[in-house]
Amino acid sequence: MFAKALFQKIKQPTEHNMPQGSVTSEDLNPRIAVHHGIPSTASILAFDPIQHLLALGTLDGRIKVIGGETIEGLLISPEKLPFKNLEFLQNQGFLVSISSENNVQVWDLEHRCAASCLQWESNITAFSVIYGTHYMYVGDEHGRLSVLKYVVEEGKLSRLPYVIPTSFITEAVGIQLPSNSIVGVLSQPCSNTRLLIAYESGLIVIWDFSEDKVVLVRGHTDLNLKNKFNDFPKEELSHDTLSDNEQEEKEITALCWASFDGLILAVGYVDGDIMFWNLNNADKPSNEVVKLQLSSANRRLPVIVLNWLESKSYNNYRGQLFVYGGDEIGSQEVLTIVSLDWSSGMETLKCVSRVDLTLYGSFADMVLVPNSRGNTGENTSLFVLTNPGQLHVYYDICFSSLTSKQDKNASIPVLRFPMAVSTIEPSMTVTKLSLVDKGGEFSTSLSEIVIGAKRQDQTRGSMNWPLTGGVPSQICCREDNRVERVFMAGYQDGTVRIWNATYPDLSLILVLESEVKGFKVAGANASVSALDLCSSTLSLAIGNECGLVCLYKLNGSSEGTTLHFVTKADHEVHSLDEGDGPHCTAVFSLLSSPIQSLNFATLGAKLAVGYDSGRVAMLDITSLAVLFLTDSIFDLTSPVISLDVRDSLNTLSSMNSPEESESGKVKEPTNCLFVLNRDAQISVIDGGTSKSILSNPIHPEKESTAISMHILEGSLVFSEVSSEKHSLNTSLYDKASNEAEQINSPSKRYLLEVKKSYPSQRLMDLSVLLCCEDALYLYSLKLLVQGENYCARKVNLVKTCSWTTVFKRDGKECGLVLLYQTGCIEIRSLPDLDVVEESSLISILRWNVKTNMVKTMSSSDSGQITLVNGCEFAFISLLAYENDFRLPESLSCLHDKVLAAASVPFSQIQKNEEVTPTGILGGIITGFKGDIVETNDIEIDETLRPTSPHMSKSEKRDKETERDKLFEGATSDTQPRFRTPDEIKAKYRKAGDASSAASQARDKLVHRQEKLERISRRTEELQSGAENFAAMASDLAKTMEKRKWWNI
Repeated sequence: MFAKALFQKIKQPTEHNMPQGSVTSEDLNPRIAVHHGIPSTASILAFDPIQHLLALGTLDGRIKVIGGETIEGLLISPEKLPFKNLEFLQNQGFLVSISSENNVQVWDLEHRCAASCLQWESNITAFSVIYGTHYMYVGDEHGRLSVLKYVVEEGKLSRLPYVIPTSFITEAVGIQLPSNSIVGVLSQPCSNTRLLIAYESGLIVIWDFSEDKVVLVRGHTDLNLKNKFNDFPKEELSHDTLSDNEQEEKEITALCWASFDGLILAVGYVDGDIMFWNLNNADKPSNEVVKLQLSSANRRLPVIVLNWLESKSYNNYRGQLFVYGGDEIGSQEVLTIVSLDWSSGMETLKCVSRVDLTLYGSFADMVLVPNSRGNTGENTSLFVLTNPGQLHVYYDICFSSLTSKQDKNASIPVLRFPMAVSTIEPSMTVTKLSLVDKGGEFSTSLSEIVIGAKRQDQTRGSMNWPLTGGVPSQICCREDNRVERVFMAGYQDGTVRIWNATYPDLSLILVLESEVKGFKVAGANASVSALDLCSSTLSLAIGNECGLVCLYKLNGSSEGTTLHFVTKADHEVHSLDEGDGPHCTAVFSLLSSPIQSLNFATLGAKLAVGYDSGRVAMLDITSLAVLFLTDSIFDLTSPVISLDVRDSLNTLSSMNSPEESESGKVKEPTNCLFVLNRDAQISVIDGGTSKSILSNPIHPEKESTAISMHILEGSLVFSEVSSEKHSLNTSLYDKASNEAEQINSPSKRYLLEVKKSYPSQRLMDLSVLLCCEDALYLYSLKLLVQGENYCARKVNLVKTCSWTTVFKRDGKECGLVLLYQTGCIEIRSLPDLDVVEESSLISILRWNVKTNMVKTMSSSDSGQITLVNGCEFAFISLLAYENDFRLPESLSCLHDKVLAAASVPFSQIQKNEEVTPTGILGGIITGFKGDIVETNDIEIDETLRPTSPHMSKSEKRDKETERDKLFEGATSDTQPRFRTPDEIKAKYRKAGDASSAASQARDKLVHRQEKLERISRRTEELQSGAENFAAMASDLAKTMEKRKWWNI
C-alpha cells in the first residue's frame, strides 16, 4: 500500500514523456504481395487461344489472369469501375479492357501493369480485336465504327482516321435507323476485307472496306421465314408463317457465326427468339431464315449469350449452340447446349439434342477453351463463370458426347476451379503464418517434402487442367530453395493444410487428416479452432471445437510410432504404424469446451491452452503430461481469446515475496503466462505453478470487448517520468546505500519499492498492450505487478475495431495495425500509438469486410498479413523496404515469349500479288502488311532477314557495320586500289596444287546450285501456301471467335 500511495503522487506521463514512435509514413507502403483465387465480383471472361490464358474482369476494376498449374496474376485499375468488354491482343502479350465509363485500357501482361489508356468520348456499345494484330474495332451508341491501334513501340493507344459513319449505312440501306447503336462487330471468316456490323434495331450489314460500300443487308423488313420450331425435342421443323409482330423490327441482344466460312449467322433477340440467317449470296438473296425457340411460352427471357462450337468430324454442318437466355421468364436458370444438324441444307436444319446445364449460381459469362493449343471442336472444355466468383469447367463438350445424352438434364463432367489455397468446401476456419529459419532443421525437413511434392503431379495437372499458359518463375523451381515461410490453415472438417509461402506461388506441402490412422477418438472431425507451430521442435499443435488438442511431429519417421491419449483421469499409449511423413504423437482431451488459443513456450517444451469456458491448461510436451488445468481464472467464465508465454530469469512467485528476495532464496527459471478473456480482463499467472502473479486482473475502467493482447519487450513506457534524471530503467541491483539515498523524493522512493519486488530485469521491461473494440490501453508490467492498474497510454477509437497485429523492425516492435469493421486500416507507431498511415481493404484489395473474416486473418513479425475473402486469398505487405517474396523476379510470367515467337501468325500473311485496297480502311491493310514483313522471316539454310521499311536505328547501324566488314570499308565511289602480286597470293592462295583448287571450286558450284534449287522449291511452296490463305484464315478466325458485346 505504501507503493500505491507513492504512485498516486507521480504525475501521469505526458506526450513529452512518452518515447517517440519508431515507424513513420515513409517506412510504410501497404500493397498486395500475393493473390490467389477468383474475385467474388468477376463478371466477364476473355481467352487467348495461342497463349492459353484466361482473363476475368470484375465489377470493381480488377482483372485476374489464369494460366497453367499455379500461374495467376492480378491487375488493378485505378478506377473502381466494372468492365463491359475484355479482349486479348492474342499472342501479343497485351490485354484490352473497356470500363463502364468507356475508358479503354491496354494491360502489359509481362510487366503486370497498365500500358496505356484512352478515354472514349461516347458510349462504347461494341468492341472487337482483329485477330493476331494490334488493331481494334470500336462501335458506339451513335452508330460510328472506329479503328484503334496499340503502338507497342510508343506504348500508347492511337485512334486511326478510319470511321464508318451512320450516314454511309443509311444511304446504302435507304432507310432511317430507329436506333443507331452498334451492338456487334464480327470479321467475316470467308473474306479478308468484309466486316459484319449489327445494329440494335435489328439491322445486319456486311461492309466491304476494300470497296468502301455495303455489300449485304439483312433485317426484318425483308424477312422470309422458312422454318420455325419450338421446344425440345422436335427433330422435324414445322413450316409456319410470320405474324405481324414478327415482321416488326426487334432488338438484337446477341450474335455469333454458326459456320466456319461465315455464311451462317446466329442472332439472339430481346424476345427470346434465335434466328439463323443464311448470308450465302448477296446478289441473289435467298432470305433463308430459321427461327429457334427454346420455349413456347409467350414471355421469354432475352437471349444474352450465343456461342458456336463446330463439329470438325461432320464437315462443319453440325455443331453446338450455347445459349444463355431464351427460356420462359421465371424458369430455372440454366445454360442450354443445342446440337444442330443441317447437312442437307439450311431448310432441313434440325435439333439433334438439347442439354441444360444447371448453374452453381447466377450466370456471368462463358467461354470455350480447346484442351490443346489452337484446336477447337473435339475435346473442348466449357468455362462457366457464375456469381459470386465461381468458375466451373465442363470437360469433353463435343457433338458426339452431347448427342449421346437423351436426357436434356443429363450431367456433364465438371470441375471447380482448383484454388492454390483452398478456402471453401471445406470452409477455412483458422490460419497461422510463421517465419522459418532457413538454416534450421525445420526448414530442411520441409524443403525435402517440397522437393518430393514437385516430383509428383501438381494440383491442376493431375486434374487435366485445360489451361497451360504462362511460364513458372525459375527462382521458385530450383530444388536448392529453402522454406522460409509457411502458411497453415485449419478447416471445418478437421483437416489442416500447410503451404510453402516463401514465394508468391504458394505450393502445398502437407495435408493432415482429421483422424489419426488406426486410432479413433470422438470429436476428431470437429472444426479446427486454433493452431500453433514450434519450428525448434518441428511440432504442430491443433485445437478443435470439441476441446481436443493434437500434437504432430512434422519430421516423420518410417519406423512405427506411439500415440499418447491423455485425459484428466487417464494416460493411454498406443502403437501405430503411420508410415513415412508427419505423425501424431499425442491427443489431449481434458475438456469438451472449444479451444480458443494455443501457445508454445520454452522452445516448444510447454504448450499453453485456452478454452472457451475461461479455463487454461499448461501441457508438458516433453513428458506428454498435464502440468495444470485451472478453474476459471476470472470471476466470469468469459472465453479466453489470447495467450502469451514469456520466459523469466527467476520464479515469478519470488517477485511477490520480498522476504525471499532479500534472503537470497531464488527458485529455478519458469514462465510468465498472460491470459486475456473476451471481457478485456488480463491475468498473469506462473507458467509452472498456475499461481496468480497479479493481485487483480488488468482491465479498463469501463466495460469493453477485447480484441487482442500484445506483449511488448523493451522499456517502451516511462522513459522519463520525473523532472529529475532518474528512470524506471535503473538497474535493480544497486547497492543498499544507493537505495537509501533515493528515498528522499517520492518518485525515487517508488523506484526503490519496485526494485525490491523484482529481481528480473527482463520482466520489468515488458509492457502490455490491450486492444479493445473502442480503445487501446498500454500498461507497464512494473506497475501492474505492484498492484497498480494504471494505464500509461490510452487511445479512444472513433470506429469499432475488429482485428489488430504488431509488426517489428530490426527485431523490435515498431507498429500496430488496426482493422475496423468498416474495412478501414490504421497503422500506429509504438509506443506512442500515434496514427502514421491510413488505408482500407477497399483501396488495397477492393474487398469489403465480411462476417468472420478476422478469424482467418494472420500475420508475421515482418509486416505481412494474410486475408481470406470467399474464394480469394491474399498477402498484404506493409513495410516499404520489405521484399521477402523477392518480387518481381519470383513472379511467374504471364506471357510466354518463346511460344509467341514459335506461333506462326497466319492471320497476318497476305498474298504476294494482292492489290492494296483503297478506301477509308485501305491504310489498315497496308499497316498489316508492314507488320507482316517485320514478324515473318523466312529461314532456308541461314537466317535471312528481309529489309523492313520500319527498321530501327540500331538495326540500320548493325547493317552498316556488316556492310563495312563485307566491303572492307569500301564504298560505291571508292577507286580501285592497286595490289602487289604478293598481296594477292597472301589473300587468295590456298594450300595444295592446282587440281585440288579446281576440285574445291567445282564442289562450291555444285553446292551453290543445290541451294538455289532448294530456295526455288521453298519459294513455290510459300506461293502455294499464300494462294490458299483465304480458306486457312477463315477457318482460324472462326475457331478463335469469341464475343462478349451484349448490353451490361
